[in-house]
Amino acid sequence: MDLVVAIYRFSTSFPEAERFGLTAQMRKAAASVPSNIAEGAARRSTREYLRFLSIARGSLAELDTQRQIAVRLGFTEPSSPLNDLIDRVFAKLTGLMNVLEKRDESSRARNPALPTPDSQFPIPDRPPHAR
Repeated sequence: MDLVVAIYRFSTSFPEAERFGLTAQMRKAAASVPSNIAEGAARRSTREYLRFLSIARGSLAELDTQRQIAVRLGFTEPSSPLNDLIDRVFAKLTGLMNVLEKRDESSRARNPALPTPDSQFPIPDRPPHAR
């Protein structure tokens, strides 16, 4: 939620012409992060929760890309505190996903009849800009 507030504040200085462009995209991507976390938490399975956490991380990567575009277009200065916040949220999401995946694997090991996860893709440990 702090990230959403930070993005709203960050984008207030953008040109009026960007109101329905980059400003709206950034705000939507930022709001999508906690929204998908909440929706996933309300689901009935760990696999569904992991899927929504993955969507939240995708929105976070999208947001980071849009932040970089805004800086390159000269709409704002690079914001180290915002970069740090994006990195922290990304790391927390990754950590939560790792814990849930391990818990899910442990449950499947105790009960082999449980289905395997749909996705076998590794979870990156850093946002795209930090690679």
